[in-house]
Formats: sequence, structure tokens, C-alpha cells
Amino acid sequence: MAAELRRDLVRDNWVIIATDRALKPNDFPINKGWEKARVSGQQVCPFCEGNESYTTDEIAAFRDDNSLPDTPGWTVRTIPNKFSAFKLEGELELKRNGIFQSCNGLGQHEVVVETPQHGVDFSQLPADRIKQIYLMLQQRYLQLAADRRVKYIQIYKNRGLFAGASLEHSHSQILALPDVPPENRGLSKYYEQEGKCLLCTILEEEIRSRQRLVYESQHFLLVCPYASRFSYETWIIPRRHTEHFADINDEELDDLAAIMKAFMPAMLDCLNDPSYNMVINTAPVNQDIGGGYHWYMEIAPRLIVTAGVEFATGFYMNPVAPEISAAMLREKLLR
Repeated sequence: MAAELRRDLVRDNWVIIATDRALKPNDFPINKGWEKARVSGQQVCPFCEGNESYTTDEIAAFRDDNSLPDTPGWTVRTIPNKFSAFKLEGELELKRNGIFQSCNGLGQHEVVVETPQHGVDFSQLPADRIKQIYLMLQQRYLQLAADRRVKYIQIYKNRGLFAGASLEHSHSQILALPDVPPENRGLSKYYEQEGKCLLCTILEEEIRSRQRLVYESQHFLLVCPYASRFSYETWIIPRRHTEHFADINDEELDDLAAIMKAFMPAMLDCLNDPSYNMVINTAPVNQDIGGGYHWYMEIAPRLIVTAGVEFATGFYMNPVAPEISAAMLREKLLR
């Protein structure tokens, strides 16, 4: 799929536009449910073990010693996104057409298939398998960051139809971008103004007040953020000031896997199995970033559809205070 990035001059952001195809109304996931490949009239999931020939060629995998790429025998598998709008080819080229700006779709879009088994959710995996997933994400991060053309690496997971997932099989995605999105600009702004890390300051405040604290471990804090955009939104913040997710060490990986194994089933049970988005926010790569970056994770249950006021103003309306969300999640987690 050919694509280009176009500058939204009004909102001062980039939009990814597919330039060589147009989805019909019934092609969108919200209209057709889970997407599956059709083979000989039968619906099959391309992410299931044994269906490796229906995906793009394997980039990396954790697999049995005697198994070959693109065959069964794996536990976690990374492949290029079949419908990627990005290609890591050539150089970034900025074009102008009057007042409008665009650039080519330079980048990489990968899918990390988290389990060979269909119907096994991320939350159902044992802690050692969850750790494997984060190890794979770390390895892919380091590999992509080694390319000087990549400026930002976004790791995310869409689970459920209302979180934007088009495939039911448990998976995460990695997007290597040629520019830095503006979503976390408050981190660098706070550092410029105050001379210290905003997330480290937030950690201190949340530990002191304990109003929005969901859980503490040796290496991480789980909090419902003060200005939560979504009901029951939870952040996982490393205690150690670390700019890049890829700098996570083995002890922290063990701790993170144990946290996710405990928290995700509790959250899903507390909220009646919602769709959710999970994202890892991290520092830009291959450029002078200054100070203030501190990687963290966001888990956002999608309990209501984003409405006109959010679309129009960017002001999110959250009907559940984070203090109440934290208390409910904390009670469920500690039972």
C-alpha cells in the first residue's frame, strides 16, 4: 500500500494517507467484525500456528531450536504488517504543493504475534510468556533504532473491536516513524521550565497522596493518572528514570511481566472484559532529545465511544474520576 504523510496545518500534526486504494464501507472492521483470511471457502486465522504461509515472511521469532522460520514451533513471532503504509526504503522527502506539505511513507510497521494459539488472550498467558513478548519488543526496538532514518518507535496493542483491532488473535504492533509525534511534548516542556523529569515528579506526588495509586512493585508504580482521558485508564511507570523502553533490564522485565499477569485479568474482570488500547511511550531516537523523557505504559479501556466533543475540541470527557477508578482497580487486584 503506497502512502504519504500529510501535514495537518490546522492541528500541526501529520496524517497518514493511503494514496492507492479506497476501502468500501463494508471493508471497515467496525462493519464486518473480525477479519479472517479465506482459503478454499473456509475462514482461517493467519496468525495461528500452522498458517505461517498466509503471512508475510518472518522477521524474528522465539522458536524451538530445530524449527525453521515460517514454520510451526514458535512461541512469539514478528512479521511485517501485510497492509503497511510504510517502507524503510530511500530517504525522507518533503514535498510542497502550495501551502500544503507531504512526505513519503518512510518507516516500518511490524506485527508481534503473541501466541501460536487462537483464543488465548494476552491476560491468560503465564508470566514467562508475557516476558517473552516484552523481550521481543525490546529486541525489535533496538533493531529499528539502529536505522538512522527512524526517529520514533511506537509500540501499541489494540484488543477488541472498539479499540481498533481487526484480528481477534492476540498481537501487538510496532511502528517506526520518520518524525516524532507531539503527544508527549509536555515531558520536554516541563523539563525546560522546571529542570527536572515530569514523570519522576508525578511518581513522588502519587506515592505521597496515594489517592490514585493502584499498585506498587519493586520497579514500577500503577496509577490512574490525575487527568485521565478514559475511565479506568492506568499508567505503568518505571521507578528508575529511563528514557527508552529498550533500556529495561532483566529484573524489570520479570517485574513487569508479573505485574501484567496480575493486573490485566483483574482489570478485565472488574470492567466486564472491555476492548482496550495499550501503548508504550518512549523517547525519540537518532536525534538530540534534550532531557525530560521517561518511558511509561498506558492501558486505556474503551468503555464508551469517543464522541463529538473530543473530536472537535481535543478535550476528553471522563465520567469516572481517577480516584474512584484507582480504588476499584486496587480492590479487585488485591483480592
